[in-house]
Amino acid sequence: MATRKLVVLLVLAMLAGPAPAEHARNESLYLTMRDGVRIAVDVWLPAELAAGEGVPALLHATRYWRALQSVAGGIESDNRYAEAEAINAAGYALVLVDARGAGASFGTRPYEMNVDEATDYGEVVDWIVGQPWSNQRVGAYGVSYAGNTAEMLLINRHPAVKAIAPLFNDFDNFGHLIFPGGVLTIGFLEEWGNRVHEMDRNDICAVRELEGEACRELTDSWLGVKPVDEDPDGRLLAQAVAEHAGNVHPYEAALEYEFRDDPWGGEGGMRNVGYLRSPAGHLADIEASGAAMLVRVGWQDAATVNGALGRYMTIGNTQQVFIGPWDHGARNDADPFHEYDRTVSPSPEEQFAQMIAFFDRYLRAEADDATRSSISYYTLGADRWTTTEVWPPPEFGYRDWYFAAGGLLDTNAPEASSGSDDYVVDFEATTGRHNRWYTNNGSGDVVYPDRADEDRRLLTYTSAPLAEDTEVTGHPIVTLYLSSTEEDGAFIAYLEDVAPDGRVTYITEGQLRGMMRRVASQPPPYRKIGPHRSELRAGAMPLVPGEVAELEFELWATSVLFRKGHRIRIALAGADRDTFLRYPRDVAVPVLTVERNHRYASRVRLPMRDLGPR
Repeated sequence: MATRKLVVLLVLAMLAGPAPAEHARNESLYLTMRDGVRIAVDVWLPAELAAGEGVPALLHATRYWRALQSVAGGIESDNRYAEAEAINAAGYALVLVDARGAGASFGTRPYEMNVDEATDYGEVVDWIVGQPWSNQRVGAYGVSYAGNTAEMLLINRHPAVKAIAPLFNDFDNFGHLIFPGGVLTIGFLEEWGNRVHEMDRNDICAVRELEGEACRELTDSWLGVKPVDEDPDGRLLAQAVAEHAGNVHPYEAALEYEFRDDPWGGEGGMRNVGYLRSPAGHLADIEASGAAMLVRVGWQDAATVNGALGRYMTIGNTQQVFIGPWDHGARNDADPFHEYDRTVSPSPEEQFAQMIAFFDRYLRAEADDATRSSISYYTLGADRWTTTEVWPPPEFGYRDWYFAAGGLLDTNAPEASSGSDDYVVDFEATTGRHNRWYTNNGSGDVVYPDRADEDRRLLTYTSAPLAEDTEVTGHPIVTLYLSSTEEDGAFIAYLEDVAPDGRVTYITEGQLRGMMRRVASQPPPYRKIGPHRSELRAGAMPLVPGEVAELEFELWATSVLFRKGHRIRIALAGADRDTFLRYPRDVAVPVLTVERNHRYASRVRLPMRDLGPR
C-alpha cells in the first residue's frame, strides 16, 4: 500500500513538472559598459519560473529613474511592482534600465538620446541573452522618452531584438517637439529641462516641486532613485549623481541653439546632433534591424503623429500604427468634440493586452509573420476608426481655400484687384498651458477652451457654412504671402471648426520661423508631406522688411469631421505667449501684411472628401 502511494506521488510530481527554481523576483545591479561606465538595471522574473525555463524579456529604458527608493522596503512597496507583476504574469522577464548619466547610472549626458546611450542598450541585450532564464528573444517598450529608447535600441541591429513598442515617442525630437518649424517650445522645455535637472541631482522634492512639510511627507515614503543591491549605504549612488553634474541642461542649451548644426551646450559642445539625437537620424540601421513595431500616437500630442507617419512612409519594417484621440500616453481622451472627462478608449488594460499580444507574436517562437503594415486612425468629431495600408489615404484630395476680403475663406481663386490685410502681432495671444505641447511634459489632458475670444487677437479667415459633412484627413498645407516690418518672426496657423452657435474648436496647427523659410534642395532623412527645410545655419534666410515673402508649411496631420452647417477657419498668429519663444526676441512688435490677390494668393490646401448630407 505504501509502495503504491509512493508511485502515485511520483507520477503526480512528473505531471506537475519541475519545481520552481530558487531565484530572486527582483534583482538590482550594475552592468559595466565597453568604456567602463556602470549602468543600473532592475530585473524582475516571473515568480513561477522553473529551472531551465527560458522566457522572453522586455526592456524598458528611461532617463526618469528606473525605480524609486522606498522607505518601507520589500518588492511589494517598489513603485514598479504593479508594472512588473503584469509583465511577469504575461510570461516575460522585465529589465528596467537607468539611462547613462541619469538615475543610478554613471556617466554624463552631453545631449539627450545620444548614440553612446543607445549603444548601452545593445550591451544590456547582450547581457540578457546570456542569462539562464532567457529564450534569446528581446523586445522593448515605453512611452515618451522610453519609447525613444525602445526605437534607438534598434540602431545596434541586435539579432535578439525582434519587436518594439515605441509609444508616443519623438521620432524627430528637433522637428516635432523642441523646435517645430524652427520655433522653440519654451513652455514645454523649461519645465521639462528643470525637472530632469533635479532628477539628475536626485532631489525628489525639487522634482515634485515640494517644500517644507509637503517635502517631509514625501520623503517619509520615498528617498529618490533606487540604488543597486550592492550599494546599501548609497556610496555608489552618490558617486553616480556627482558625475551627473556634467550633464548639459536642456533648456539652457536650447536658448543658445537655433539650427540643427549649431553646437549643443555652447561653444565646444556637440555639433550636428539635430537628427542624430532621435530615431529619424538612424533609419538605415532601424530598417536593417528588421524589428516589428507597435506604434501609438495622438493627433494632439506635440507633433508625434508626423513622426509616426514619416517613419511609416519611409522604412519597410512591419508597423502596426494607431493614431487616436489621446493625450501623451493615452491616459485621457482628447477628442475636442467630447466632454473633457470622457473615459479614454481603449482602456489602459486593453492597451496593455494589445501590447502583450503583439510581443507574443514575435517573442514566443520563430515568427511566421503574415501581418501587413497598417495605420488605424480615429477621426475627431466622428467617433470612427479607419484602417489603411497606404498613407496618405487615396480617397482624400487636396482642395485650395483662399484668403479673401472680409476675413472669408473661399474656394474661388482671388481676382487681380484683391488686396491685403494688416495684422499687428499680439504677443499676449496664447493657447494656454494644456495644449498639445505641454501634454508631452506629463501635464495631462489636452484641453483647448472655446477659441472665439482668443481668435479676436488673431487674423482669421472663415468659410461659409458647409453644405454637407466634410472630412479632412492628412496634412493641411498653408501658403502665406506676406511682408513684415521685421527680419524674423514666428508664423503660426491654426485650423479650427466654427459651430453654428459661434463656438470655435481647435483642430491642429503649424508654425514656421521666418528665418527658416528657405526650402532645401536635399531631401530629408524621412518622407514628409509638404516643403522640407534643412534647418541648418547656412540655410538661414532673414525676411527683408517690406518685401513680400512666401512661407509655405504643413500643419500637423489630423483627421476631423466638419459637420454640415459648421465653418472652417484658419487663424493666423505671430506668437503663443505660454508655448513658444518670442520672435524677434527684442521689444519690436512686427506688423504683418498678408497678401490675398491673384499674384500672391495666400491659401490653405486641405486634404478633403465630402460625405454628403446627413
